[in-house]
Formats: sequence, structure tokens, C-alpha cells
Amino acid sequence: MEASIISALAALAGAAIGAVTSVLASWLTQRVQARAQRLILDKGRRQELYKEFIEEASKAYADALQHDKADICALVGIYAKISRMRVLSASDVVERADQIARTIVDTYLQPDKSFLELRDMITSGQIDLLRDFSEACRDESDSEQL
Repeated sequence: MEASIISALAALAGAAIGAVTSVLASWLTQRVQARAQRLILDKGRRQELYKEFIEEASKAYADALQHDKADICALVGIYAKISRMRVLSASDVVERADQIARTIVDTYLQPDKSFLELRDMITSGQIDLLRDFSEACRDESDSEQL
């Protein structure tokens, strides 16, 4: 082969390798960015779901402490959110949410609490039904990687 043909082929091969490398780098960058955006979106969805669950569970628990007749609509809403968590969340978060729902149901079966009993529950920390759930949510959030 002539030197000019070898030089031309080397130049073409170099250009082809450069083009392929550039395309692969762009593709990988876009893929990583898309994954990061998807994780951020998923995290936002979970945070909104957790916020709604906390609000509904708090209201239902307060109702259960004061009444012996269950608010079925509220309980169904809580269990619907737990079902959504089964799709989106870590199993530890779902377990904690299940515990909260069971506690609310059990609380409806207990006698109504007086104001003095509520004060004692606050003092002893018994009224903080959502602590373990909140900590599990935070642990899940801290363990995520972008």
C-alpha cells in the first residue's frame, strides 16, 4: 500500500473513532441526566404522598382518641395511600404506615381519652404515632443516590 492511502485510512479511522466516542459520550450523558430527573420526580411524588398520609393519619388518630365510632372514609383513604406506598416506597416505610393504620383502628376500639389522659400521653411521648414512619421516610430519602 502506498503511504498516502495508509495516511488517508488512518485519518478516516481517527475521524470515525472520534465521532463514535462523541456520540457515546452524549448518549451516556443524556441517559444519566434522564435517570437523575426520574429519581427527583419519584422522590417528589413520594414526599407528597407521605405528606398526605401524615395529614390524614393525624386527623384519623385524633378522631379515634375522641370517638368510638370509626370514620370509615378516613380509614379507607389511609389504606389507599398505603397501597400507593407499596408501589413507590421501601418496604420499611410501608411497614411503618401499616402499623399506624392498625394503631388507629385499635384506638377506635378503646375508650375515649379525656383531656388529662391526652396530656399524659403527650408527656410520655405515646401520642407521637408518626415518629417511626417519619424516620423511615427520612432514612429512605437519605439512602437514595442520584
